[in-house]
Amino acid sequence: MGSMFRSEEVCLVQLFLQSGSAFNCVSELGELGLVEFRDLNPNVNSFQRKFVGEVRRCQELEKTFTFLEQEINRSLLPPLHGPTPCPNPSAPQPRELLTIEEESEKLARELKELSRNRDGLRAQLIQLSQYKGVLTQTHSLTASQVKTTPPITTLSQFNFNLRALLAWETYVYIAKASERLLWRACRGYVVVDFREMEEQLEHPDTGEMVQWTVFLISYWGDQIGQKVKKICDCFHAQVFEYPDSPTEREEILQGLQGRIEDIKSVLFQTEQFLQQMLVRTVAVLPQWKVRVQKSKAVQAVLNLCSPSVTDKCLIAEAWCPVRKLPELQSALREGGSGSGVDSFYNRLPCSTPPPTLFPTNSFTAGFQNIVDAYGVASYREVNPAVYTIITFPFLFAVMFGDVGHGLLMSLAALWMVLEEKDPKLRNNTNEIWRMMFGGRYLILLMGLFSVYTGAIYNECFSRGLSPFSSGWHCHNHFSDCPNNFLSLDPNITGVFTGPYPFGIDPVWGMSNNHLTFLNSYKMKMSVIIGVIHMTFGVCLAFFNYIHFNQLSSVFLVLIPELFFMLCLFGYLVFMVIFKWLAFDTTHSNSAPSILIHFIDMFLFAENKDNPPLYRGQLVVQKVLVVLALCSVPVLLLGKPIHQYITHKRKHRHMVSNCVVLSGRDFDAADAFMHQAIHTIEYCLGCISNTASYLRLWALSLAHAQLSEVLWTMVLHNALTWQGNMGSVILFLFFIVFAVLTVSVLLVMEGLSAFLHALRLHWVEFQNKFYSGTGYKLNPFSFSSIIHASSAL
Repeated sequence: MGSMFRSEEVCLVQLFLQSGSAFNCVSELGELGLVEFRDLNPNVNSFQRKFVGEVRRCQELEKTFTFLEQEINRSLLPPLHGPTPCPNPSAPQPRELLTIEEESEKLARELKELSRNRDGLRAQLIQLSQYKGVLTQTHSLTASQVKTTPPITTLSQFNFNLRALLAWETYVYIAKASERLLWRACRGYVVVDFREMEEQLEHPDTGEMVQWTVFLISYWGDQIGQKVKKICDCFHAQVFEYPDSPTEREEILQGLQGRIEDIKSVLFQTEQFLQQMLVRTVAVLPQWKVRVQKSKAVQAVLNLCSPSVTDKCLIAEAWCPVRKLPELQSALREGGSGSGVDSFYNRLPCSTPPPTLFPTNSFTAGFQNIVDAYGVASYREVNPAVYTIITFPFLFAVMFGDVGHGLLMSLAALWMVLEEKDPKLRNNTNEIWRMMFGGRYLILLMGLFSVYTGAIYNECFSRGLSPFSSGWHCHNHFSDCPNNFLSLDPNITGVFTGPYPFGIDPVWGMSNNHLTFLNSYKMKMSVIIGVIHMTFGVCLAFFNYIHFNQLSSVFLVLIPELFFMLCLFGYLVFMVIFKWLAFDTTHSNSAPSILIHFIDMFLFAENKDNPPLYRGQLVVQKVLVVLALCSVPVLLLGKPIHQYITHKRKHRHMVSNCVVLSGRDFDAADAFMHQAIHTIEYCLGCISNTASYLRLWALSLAHAQLSEVLWTMVLHNALTWQGNMGSVILFLFFIVFAVLTVSVLLVMEGLSAFLHALRLHWVEFQNKFYSGTGYKLNPFSFSSIIHASSAL
């Protein structure tokens, strides 16, 4: 809890890595994920560093692996489904990397050769199959033409040349268009006959089975033949030589059949050998990829190091958590076990603020990401995520309060929590799903808190629940009721017996002033929650001031801010609660208006028509306003004056001791300007931020009204139908009701409430104590690198 409340202590260390064991030492640190390396060669181009050759070598291997993956995805049968298991081998030594390089290149060459041979055989098989289909289809066509030709007409008499063509397009209008073009271009000296093939053949480009169209063209003369060929080329038609005699066609068909069978046999053997090669590749490729990624990462880290004077070791600087320094030493000892000289580290003083590290788990990671999205905490600054775990779901639930909707959200999140170890869910690459799955615990708490606030509002899909008996009774009014409406007066004996045990009494759901009552209740509740939330944020600044030894800020910043907040808005909360306690149902008619009292407080006036809440109220309010006003100049001038006096004392002390002044001089104008901006921002922010919390009331009211409209317009109408038809109507309307509930009330309204709760935490709460100007510690970790590459 301590490291979650405040970031871990991080120190700067200097590593001395022996040249012979530097690779192993960095590899051990990558397996453990302990340190974040700093670049000691910022002025050296990335192409001029010492280990750039090894990095390029690994990049070339990754290109080879990409080709192997493409071949596996294209040709492996059956195809792989889902992510392949990711092994965790060690980083390869230079000799092992050379072996991987040789074997992968050999596999790539063999696969390229096999793929080229297979594609060539397949292209030949497609062309021969097309030729066979053309001859088979046109053989019956020419035979029927010969039977119907008059005896006096012969083919040689008209120089009748035949050409069989196969079109790639399968649409009829393409064939008709080509027929019209051939007729007009050849001026009628051509006869065209189209026929669709009986069986589908493979497309040479896409590999899909398509329906082909065969057309037989008869023409006169060589010039017309040239035109016909050009037109066929325009329509991307495949032209085959057409024998004149049936005997030649039969011989060619028999030869084609034999060649097709031979090619199929060779193609089958080629496919079998290709599958064997792909299976062998699948077995070794995941391990190779991980090992090369680790080697590339290690070489990239070594490029960040600088050589020593003697060039016998590499010097590196890194950020490391203090509590992990023993692990760092053991990792260096393990990595340099085969070397004659051990690698070691030294702690260095750091001139820049260290990075921030908050250890998280699957539960706290989602809340920490919400805070980090606004800004990473400065080093050792108070972490708001500790309190966001409770406050964020609670503020969301205040706006989203409904038992039914919260229960649906909780069940969906609970399913993700129970199935969180499923690799299909964890490795899903959909961005929206990954965001929801990463925040499954956040969604679960949001749903549970929504059930709680919905129970207080007594709303379940906009309907009220009655787990307890109502505190209001109307049986005494039945004899005196002249119409259908009743006004329940709590002053009449037996009408009001006491408050409802939990939440809002369900009788309010039937009253005409239901909305007026809820508006007043939720508005005051929003102001109370907002003032408490902001005051808590101001109080958290106390821990930052104490930790960073800024005791003067406690008296000159924190206390004036608390006085300004509590004397004005804290007193407003006090009046609301005091009115609730002092005026019960029997005195509700004589209760004064808090709004008028709060306005008169700033005007130093007294309204005789609005009686005071308590004796001496006017004096108390004047004192509180004066205290709030007096805190503003203290907040504005106190800290800059203290800084100026402190700087002068330090300056005189250094001059008297003949110490050379160093660093940037104190700028009083800059300090006053900075504090003036902070004071104006805080004083105006207290007003605007308090008003901003009224969004809790507005969003809650909107959610309740949308639920009411959805129930009244959809499901309520379906329940009015009777008989068998009513069951069908109810089933259909329930589907509409369920779809609208999930899409509008759960998704859209849930997202809206989430964004508003996010705004209340980032602006209204965190700006009271949180700077968010730090940067994360990103340790060198193989697991993070591999996970990031697999997510691409």
